[in-house]
Amino acid sequence: MKLRSLLFAPGDSERKAAKAVASEADGVILDLEDSVAPGQKDMARGMVAAMLPMDRAVVVRVNPPGTPWYLADLAAVVPSRPHAILLPKCTGPADLAALDHHLEALETASGLPPGGIGVLALVTETADSLRSMDYAGSTPRLLGLCFGAEDLSADLGIAPRGPDGYAAPVMAARAATLLAAAWAGVPAIDTPWPDPKDAAGMVREAAQAARDGFVGKLCIHPGQIAPANAAFTPSEERVVWARRVEAAFAASPDSGVLTLDGAMIDQPHLKLARRILASI
Repeated sequence: MKLRSLLFAPGDSERKAAKAVASEADGVILDLEDSVAPGQKDMARGMVAAMLPMDRAVVVRVNPPGTPWYLADLAAVVPSRPHAILLPKCTGPADLAALDHHLEALETASGLPPGGIGVLALVTETADSLRSMDYAGSTPRLLGLCFGAEDLSADLGIAPRGPDGYAAPVMAARAATLLAAAWAGVPAIDTPWPDPKDAAGMVREAAQAARDGFVGKLCIHPGQIAPANAAFTPSEERVVWARRVEAAFAASPDSGVLTLDGAMIDQPHLKLARRILASI
C-alpha cells in the first residue's frame, strides 16, 4: 500500500465517503473519531461497517483507547477486514500492543487469519504521547507512524504554525516522529495541511515533508491529493540513480564501497536507493 496521500472522510457521511473512495488518493481513512459527533458515533460505526469490505485500500480511524467507543468500533469493523486501523491519541508502544491483542482476538472470532489487518498510529497528538516513542517491535502489524500537529498544539495551548513555520514544541514532535519511524523501520506520514483553500501552502509543506523524510501526507480535502502524490513520488532522475546504484552493488556483491560517476557510494547509498525504488 502506498502512503503518499491518505484522505479522511467522515464515517457518518455516505456522500463524502463515496467521493473519497472514488478519488485518486492512495488510501481512504473512514473516520469514526474527530469528524463524528458523540451522538452520531453508533450510527457512523454501523455505516462504516456496512461500507466494508471495498476493492480499495481503506483505513478506519477508531476512537481512542479509554473511550466508550473504542472496543465497539473494533468489534464492528474487524469482521469486514479493513486494510488497516488508524489509532488516534496513541500514548506509547503499550497502546499498540493492546490494539494488536484486540485485533487478534476479533480476527480469530471472525474467522480471519490473525495479523491480516495493519495498524497506523497517530503518535504526537498529546504531550503525554511524546514520553515514549520507541515503537520498534511493538507489533508486526505496524505500517507507519503519523505526525499530528493540530491536536498537539491544542493540548499545549498554542498555534501549531506561525510566520516562521512550526512552533518549537510542535517542530520537536515532528522530528521525533521521523526518528521514531526510523527506529521502528516503518514510514512516517505527515500531518494534514489545515487550509484546503491554500493550495500553495499545501504544496510548500508537502515538498518540505518529502525532503525531511516523510513518505506521505494525511489529507482532509480531495484537492490535496494531487499535490501530495506529486511531492512524494520520486523524480525520474532519482529513480534512475537508485536503479544504477542497486545494479552496481548487484554486479559487485563483495564490495562495500564503489564509484559511480566519479563519486563514492557505499551501503547507506544502497539503503537510500532501495527506499526510493520501494516508493514507486
